[in-house]
Amino acid sequence: MRSGPSLRNVDSHALIHEAVLEEAKELTELLARCLSRGETDKALDIAWIAVEHWESRTLQHAQSEEEGLYVEALELKPQLKDVITALTRDHQLLRELVAEIRDCLERGEVGDQVVYRFQALILVDQLHNRYEEDMVEKEMEAVRHDASSGPEIDGFAAG
Repeated sequence: MRSGPSLRNVDSHALIHEAVLEEAKELTELLARCLSRGETDKALDIAWIAVEHWESRTLQHAQSEEEGLYVEALELKPQLKDVITALTRDHQLLRELVAEIRDCLERGEVGDQVVYRFQALILVDQLHNRYEEDMVEKEMEAVRHDASSGPEIDGFAAG
């Protein structure tokens, strides 16, 4: 499965990351505010919305990267194996944190420990995004640029 063009371009990929992460930050801040006001029921609702956000936006995006972008990166540059392994591990950490939050919420628990896990998700994702965008920019775009600037043979770039 090939990745879409927005995953292979550092600028559009960074915009996806930024938008999704900003939404996650806003939800986490709202959750913390509700808890500080003692609005537990509202906090629980917001926490569920935040879990859905992480699952449908970030973790779905991660799955797409693993099935497309990372496979493609390894095909272009096999020496990226360690980088791809680390990025995939980041995704696994995100999945584990979301699962822990989900477990807490299913037991009706919403408090500082849930907020801390959402904050950890944000921090791990910020670091992950930086490394991933760096890989896309320095490794993948450079390889594509080199290939596209080679001589053309029957309408295809050689190289």
